Amino acid sequence: MAAMAEARERRYLSRGQVMRVASEAAKRRLVYIEKKDGDIDGAAARIGWVAFLDGGLRAHYRGRTLTRAAEGSQGNYFDEGSGDEYWISRIKKTGSHAHFAPRVAVRIDPDARYEYRRLRSSAGVQVRR
Repeated sequence: MAAMAEARERRYLSRGQVMRVASEAAKRRLVYIEKKDGDIDGAAARIGWVAFLDGGLRAHYRGRTLTRAAEGSQGNYFDEGSGDEYWISRIKKTGSHAHFAPRVAVRIDPDARYEYRRLRSSAGVQVRR
């Protein structure tokens, strides 16, 4: 019943509004994200909330739309706007988030700090502030 009401309401929304409604239904996950060549807004790597769409084929992070690479590892994504390559992986309780590259400085987004600390503390790991 609720699905029918939502479908009826959706008919009267503009295209931009429909896209926002669809993005609200996206699956949000706390992830480690690293730009392969350069920084993401002043940091080599970040931990933050990413919205995944289309079963993980597309991801939205800080105004960027990332599309999963057709070949290679599942963590490889490309920015649709700039073509830059990103690595996205789940948060690991041990803190070993980076792919196989050398360790890099990681910045935690302000809206993700509480959840990240909660995940790490459940593993018995002390997180620096």
